[in-house]
Amino acid sequence: MKWHLFINGQREEAAQYVTLYSPFSGNKIADVAHASEADTDAAIGAAESAAAEMAKLPAHQRSAILDKVANLLEKRKEELARVLAMEAAKPIKTARGEIARTIQTYKFAAMEASRIHGETVPLDAAPGGEGRIAFTMRKPLGVVAAITPFNFPFNLVAHKVGPAIAAGNAIVLKPAGQTPISSLVLAEIFQEAGLPDGALNVVPGPGSVVGEKLVRDPRVKAVTFTGSPAVGIAMKNKAGLKRVTLELGSNSALIIDKTYEITDELIDRCVLGAFSFSGQVCISIQRIFVHQNHYADFLHKFKAQVEKLVIGDPLDEDTDVSALISEKEVRRMEAWVESAVAKGAQVVTGGKLLNSRIFLPTILTNAPADEPVSCEEVFGPIVTVAPFANLEQAIEEVNHSRFGLQAGIYTNNIHSAMQAAEQLEVGGVMINDFPTFRVDNMPYGGVKESGFGREGVKYAVEEMTELKLISIKLK
Repeated sequence: MKWHLFINGQREEAAQYVTLYSPFSGNKIADVAHASEADTDAAIGAAESAAAEMAKLPAHQRSAILDKVANLLEKRKEELARVLAMEAAKPIKTARGEIARTIQTYKFAAMEASRIHGETVPLDAAPGGEGRIAFTMRKPLGVVAAITPFNFPFNLVAHKVGPAIAAGNAIVLKPAGQTPISSLVLAEIFQEAGLPDGALNVVPGPGSVVGEKLVRDPRVKAVTFTGSPAVGIAMKNKAGLKRVTLELGSNSALIIDKTYEITDELIDRCVLGAFSFSGQVCISIQRIFVHQNHYADFLHKFKAQVEKLVIGDPLDEDTDVSALISEKEVRRMEAWVESAVAKGAQVVTGGKLLNSRIFLPTILTNAPADEPVSCEEVFGPIVTVAPFANLEQAIEEVNHSRFGLQAGIYTNNIHSAMQAAEQLEVGGVMINDFPTFRVDNMPYGGVKESGFGREGVKYAVEEMTELKLISIKLK
């Protein structure tokens, strides 16, 4: 099958097509168009033309379009889950969860479209402000560029496209190279829902061509990007006065305090948080710090539960863990584990390839803090576990990172909970839950090299609108 570009409501042929292969089987999935600079230019032009129409589209119509998108996704949810399983090797039961969240995200966007508002400003609070009424309005920016990763090709796209449409913008979307079909299907769904032509354009292609054009083109007023810190930082440096929202790297940590019992529920949450979608999640648990009183018990139970995970075909209903997104990532996992072991780390379970596409779920202990498995973003099925003596030490270990997206702490001590909430250098602290927790209406984003700006539909709308002040002199 051949997938074309989607520009100005039309499927457009490209000069180049790239074959997409299954990460699990290696079988061909489809041939997908790769946009050139000229194609990207055309997409930006279409979005610029549509932006004027979108800005005039009443809130109730934008809301209705987003609601219809949610309904169409609901009708096609099993088909779309299979698309995810094929192009991303996401286990089918995990894929169904992503589609359910995607539907909810568009519902939130539909609601948000109808409640974008400003506020009154009491100018007479300042001398000279008497006899005036002032209020603020939020106006769409115009053309928004969205650059998305492979790991949540429906829901992370929804977190960019949904707020952009809700706010009355037009979008040019560059999906990840391994997962473009999800976005191309979405474009068709938006068209069926009644979105004006040109308001959503999808241009798969290399970042060096498509991404570069989107970041540098002056017609693009905002860039929202999820990906690596190196690319995000370079993008921000090139964007000039554009609005930029960056969701970047992480090596999320979990603290288990001495006051918290090691329950089956806790172990299950740790397994889910560390190994869901093979750890290819921005807020996947990468580092676990367990109080020394519970360390041996936790490690024993955690190992036993991890070894029960079913590894196999993403289309198999029983599969928990499948292939990584590419063989290159599998080789990186192997190299990072070998490096850590050479420096004294111990493999509790896993630590090796099942085959060239699958790396076994891995637990490491005694991993040095300066090894990549500890200080970089693994983005794979590897978690380190370490003991601590007191909470101050654990918090210091968590903060010893250039990242700061989310962290979690399990504790039955309110003072410990609040100490962690205050002192952890992250964008979100999850108390009595893992750092992988996210629902789609909460503010989401990090500090340090984990990003800039916030997602979560309401908060993304604020990033994608301009605040305008209106002052009226009454006499």
